[in-house]
Amino acid sequence: MVNAITLGKSDISVYPIGLGTNAVGGHNIYPNMLDEEQGKDVVRKALDNGINMLDTAFIYGPERSEELIGEVIKEYKREDIVLATKGAHKFAGNDIVLDNSPAFLKKAVDDSLKRLQTDYIDLFYIHFPDKDTPKDEAVGALKELKDQGKIRSIGVSNFTIDQLKEANKDGYVDVLQAEYNLLKRDAETEFLPYTEKENITFIPYFPLESGLLAGKYDVNSTFSDLRADNPNFKGDKFKENLAKVDKLRDIADKYGEEIVHIVLAWYFTRPSVDVIIPGAKRPEQVLHNKRAAEITLSDTDVQQISDIFA
Repeated sequence: MVNAITLGKSDISVYPIGLGTNAVGGHNIYPNMLDEEQGKDVVRKALDNGINMLDTAFIYGPERSEELIGEVIKEYKREDIVLATKGAHKFAGNDIVLDNSPAFLKKAVDDSLKRLQTDYIDLFYIHFPDKDTPKDEAVGALKELKDQGKIRSIGVSNFTIDQLKEANKDGYVDVLQAEYNLLKRDAETEFLPYTEKENITFIPYFPLESGLLAGKYDVNSTFSDLRADNPNFKGDKFKENLAKVDKLRDIADKYGEEIVHIVLAWYFTRPSVDVIIPGAKRPEQVLHNKRAAEITLSDTDVQQISDIFA
């Protein structure tokens, strides 16, 4: 039986595997993912199978991911769903700029509430830091919204450790979301000691490095989306990474699992990594990802996996 976990210092309980929804209506991110009904089915599959945390953002679409999720959650009991969304981007003519000012964040929350067709957001993140706003002031604005009942907990995403410390000066931050996976492990020294000490839940994004850590690619695989510009998918580095992933096959076979489940299960052995939000483009992938929360790796295997990707 998998226990629910609590997000940071909040009273919000979630299943340890959530659903990242940048492929649900995120047409600016996945331009060939235009089947919105399939995207909505991905969300339904999660909610129908005990995955109660949905992670979205204004910039996914933009706006469209929130709108589609808002349509789906009307079919369910709102109190059974944990909605996480993010704001910081705004349009300035033809440009997109970042804004963490209290006035903008308050408007961003109100706009997200409309798109999600709900009267509260369980977790609202500042999606990216801007250059000018003191981070404790930005979080202070979210604390006001929390006191008003518009949001239930506060998160920050893509912050540096210094920005996180400034944001958490008054102890209001519940969740940090940042990039972390077996191929990008800076967070282990940069963030995890602090988040563990401060009781902040750390949620890694790109936990499978856009599928590279799932064991589904080989040297003949080619990419035309955001992966084409990722150094981990290029040349000799790509081949080296594939060789590392291949070393996980024996461990996965020992547990009777697939590589992707072993990788995701490994993250749960890290301090303050309480939730993982792998994305899914098809409903069947949702159940596939959920399996990882049910696996307990031995200490020996945890260390072996760490050594492979050292």
